[in-house]
Amino acid sequence: MTAYDPDNIFARILRGELPSARIFETDEVVAFMDVMPQSAGHCLVVPKAASRNLLDASDETLRSLLPAAARLARAAKQAFAADGVTISQFNERAAGQTVFHLHIHVIPRYEGQSLQPHSGGMADAARLAEQAQRIRDALEPI
Repeated sequence: MTAYDPDNIFARILRGELPSARIFETDEVVAFMDVMPQSAGHCLVVPKAASRNLLDASDETLRSLLPAAARLARAAKQAFAADGVTISQFNERAAGQTVFHLHIHVIPRYEGQSLQPHSGGMADAARLAEQAQRIRDALEPI
């Protein structure tokens, strides 16, 4: 298996070297907006532990990740009055993984509306900050 790269973009975000529109943070995870959203409210939850993906993550890391993703999904669905939520997670390049730090996508979905391509340009930072606040406002307390 390929070694974890500590200079991947999510590791740099976790260290505060790159900006992000953060939604919440615990001792184990950080949730923030996806900079190339496929839908309004598209966000990510990322463990602080160094893991390329689910295939090399410890059980301890995984135990904190899914509850955080569920909490984020409930809040994003409410904040954006979505009809549903897609939860996705990719493992290795052949499966579509492009950032090699374990992460879960939380994507609000709307009846009859297709997702935007994830390879498009980056969203406006002010728009992402506003969307992050909407999700924070809808979060259930920890």
